[in-house]
Amino acid sequence: MIEFNNETVNNISSATSREWLETNGLGGFASSSIIGLNTRRYHGLLTAATNPPVGRIVMLSKLEETLIVNGRRYELSANQYPGTIHPQGFQYQTGFRLDPFPMFTYEVEGLRLEKSVFMVQGQNSTVVHYELQPGALPDEQPSALIKLEIRPLVAFRDYHSTMHENSSLNSDVETSDGITTVAPYNDLPALHLAHDSGEIDINGFWYRNFQYGVEQERGLDFAEDLFSPFSLTFDLTVQSRARIIASTERHDVQLADQYRNEEIERRRTISTSGAAVSNGDELLRNLSAAADQFIVAREPCKTIIAGYHWFSDWGRDTMIALPGLTLATDRADIAKSILSEFALHVDQGMLPNRFPDAGETPEYNTVDATLWFFEAVRSVLRYTNDYTFVRAKLYDVLKDIIAWHVRGTRYNIHVDDDGLLVSGEPGVQLTWMDAKVGDWVVTPRHGKPVEIQALWYNALRVMEQLAWKFGDKESARQYAEMAAQAKKSFNERFWNEGADCLYDVVNGEERDASIRPNQTLAISLVHSMISRDRAKRMLRVVGRELLTPRGLRTLSPSDPQYRGRYEGNPLSRDSSYHQGTVWPWLMGPYITAFVKTFGEKAGQEFATKWLSDFEEHLGEACLGQVSEIFDGDAPHAPRGCVAQAWSVAELLRAAVEDVCGTKSTTLTVGAV
Repeated sequence: MIEFNNETVNNISSATSREWLETNGLGGFASSSIIGLNTRRYHGLLTAATNPPVGRIVMLSKLEETLIVNGRRYELSANQYPGTIHPQGFQYQTGFRLDPFPMFTYEVEGLRLEKSVFMVQGQNSTVVHYELQPGALPDEQPSALIKLEIRPLVAFRDYHSTMHENSSLNSDVETSDGITTVAPYNDLPALHLAHDSGEIDINGFWYRNFQYGVEQERGLDFAEDLFSPFSLTFDLTVQSRARIIASTERHDVQLADQYRNEEIERRRTISTSGAAVSNGDELLRNLSAAADQFIVAREPCKTIIAGYHWFSDWGRDTMIALPGLTLATDRADIAKSILSEFALHVDQGMLPNRFPDAGETPEYNTVDATLWFFEAVRSVLRYTNDYTFVRAKLYDVLKDIIAWHVRGTRYNIHVDDDGLLVSGEPGVQLTWMDAKVGDWVVTPRHGKPVEIQALWYNALRVMEQLAWKFGDKESARQYAEMAAQAKKSFNERFWNEGADCLYDVVNGEERDASIRPNQTLAISLVHSMISRDRAKRMLRVVGRELLTPRGLRTLSPSDPQYRGRYEGNPLSRDSSYHQGTVWPWLMGPYITAFVKTFGEKAGQEFATKWLSDFEEHLGEACLGQVSEIFDGDAPHAPRGCVAQAWSVAELLRAAVEDVCGTKSTTLTVGAV
């Protein structure tokens, strides 16, 4: 449980910097600050995934809440308008906790009110529950009249945009059988609010000029108008609770308690099962709960949302995150279904980089997503030993991928004469360092990036082992020869003796000596081309130049291109995205490499200390989650997406495999 008292919730800066996130397993979500003041255009009580996991629409932005005691009104909400916050309901808020979902507590005239918010799994539905706490009515007010007035504010717009007052909105309200429905626009789903209110006022009007401070800081549209179609009034004197189910479906509000109990049990099961939590570690339980929020539906199977609030499912992120999110949490069936589905979308030997929000043709602008696919397959075998699945569903696809890379595929991706993998075309970003502003690729890394060679070698060794296992001896020998050539060429071309580390990119005779974290993968992957002596030297350099309490920097501070803060408008942010920002996902490979290189005792001591220190982050930004990036400069403020799949996944995987030492099956070279 993450908990804050009135000292935090009554402090605007502290309260608005902390956010909560609820997800529904479809790609939809609910999110806001811990005082309910929306600071992002992505904040809202119901962002529905109309075409899971995409097609996301902010339907219900928030609920304006007023507690009425003997006719006196107490506004519990909070909104930022130009130059002012109104109302300031956080003054009545006594606390906030994540237990297991967002819980808000208020005190007014001695009355104690608690509110909870959660989403129903598999539905675009959010349940909001209010309840006066037992014994809340003071002795001096034995017959007080207590009412709760709720006024929904709706947006009905794409989650990347903002809404503004317009005449095309349909303000009609329909009420029947305890459900009040609005359908402001014909091309969007209707919003149904099931409730147990005894009084409805269908007078609607616009609330104008909400200000979203985080969007303003990011140089984006930050003003919005919202429409309130009606209000609901609950008599808490008669019944001490009020319930609302906001949904794209029609519900009976009496199911609210059942949904609540089912969700509590579902989360309890997640947080107390799996390899990740077998030793009772609190951080692992928290990371396991966080991991669950990224696994969502994409018919006919599951996929992985790269990050909240604004990412969909990406091939690269999915393959990197898959071992930590699914295998370390004993959800191997989901891992296999994801691999099976992605295999169906392999085209010209490449995995999709992104499935666009609007359902267009997948994009294939990536060189590494496909290579991470091999590592994900290896991980599945390590945990399940299910060769039958790999032989039936994946092996032929994997062979075809290698063949395409040998003869050449999109974006000049091909095996060079030295056995290493070349990639890159002007104006295209292919590696994970993929920031692009217009036609400007910030870190193009054309030629032979270091981690691509590490992943290519790893893929060849995985294929060699699979070929032996499946009796494909000719292919096994071919892959072994290709791997041996790649290893020889890599060690000849990439070692920078003067810097005691690897070059980041080799492109013909050019050598990029930038000290970046990509070289860590040349050690961390199971199949490595690096000697232990060189690995030790490399890790000392990486530790000295790039290691921080929040992850690895993407560039050494001594480099003239280094940018220590990620802030400002899109141009400013994108130009610094991989030029010094700290990425926590990189600690997964770093911890693995450290344990492999310096031994289990030293590695586990280092990792345990680092993870323990990192744990405080789970209470400083999006509660219970891990941010996408941090500033390179201290104090390393969290930036980017508030919840990132591979950030959670790689910390979880490393903690399970390298710190806890979870044992599992491994491939063996030459197995028959």
